[in-house]
Amino acid sequence: MSQRRIKHMFKQLRDASLKYKLIEDGDRILAGISGGKDSLTMLYLLTLVQKYTPVSFTLYPVMLDMGWGEDHQAIADYCESLGLKLRVEYTHIGRIVFEHRREKNPCSLCSNLRHGALNRIAKSLGCNKVALGHHMDDAVHTFFLSMLFEGRFHVFKPRTYLDRSDITLIRPMVYISEEDIAKCAASLKLPARVSACPASGQTKRDEVKQLLDLIEQQFPGARQRFLASLENAAPDTFWSSTPNNN
Repeated sequence: MSQRRIKHMFKQLRDASLKYKLIEDGDRILAGISGGKDSLTMLYLLTLVQKYTPVSFTLYPVMLDMGWGEDHQAIADYCESLGLKLRVEYTHIGRIVFEHRREKNPCSLCSNLRHGALNRIAKSLGCNKVALGHHMDDAVHTFFLSMLFEGRFHVFKPRTYLDRSDITLIRPMVYISEEDIAKCAASLKLPARVSACPASGQTKRDEVKQLLDLIEQQFPGARQRFLASLENAAPDTFWSSTPNNN
């Protein structure tokens, strides 16, 4: 990927941050690291914001070990190359979701448990914000999921204040496409790994993603226009607070 494309992604992240006040002076931001291309690219772009903008903030990369027996050393080394120390929090979330609860649609429970764990860690670190690697495609997929399976308009906000935990959830890559993220991760040779989750590739979200891939092939730029439509129509109505990750 050319430096021009990376600069474009940086501008998209900066534009989202300025519009929704995602990254501000004095912030202590926990960056949720899953090990996939999205969160690793987000971390890289956030370090560029630290380097090339006047905004002063602190980053704390945190990874939740889900109990799949994965090796996190390559990701810890990557964080160290950025001047950051990765914190790995070992959990039983995988076992709870797939062995104890045996949920038919496990994604929602898993998401809630992960968000709760990240928020608790954020509080322990004195962070006021948690950054997640959701991108433009995720926002549009969530919107279509809500219409097809719930009969409502629903999509996550770029910025959500959680009053119970006094934490603000931010999604800095909401303007960036998954395609650009994949190209960036490949170009930078990020140590991204495929999810070990047993439900990976078998969810309703994956089905909607395939549908929108077909729409995008027929109408290039469709995802971006879907997102723009949400922003232009009635942001206070459509940009609701909690994503459905099924």
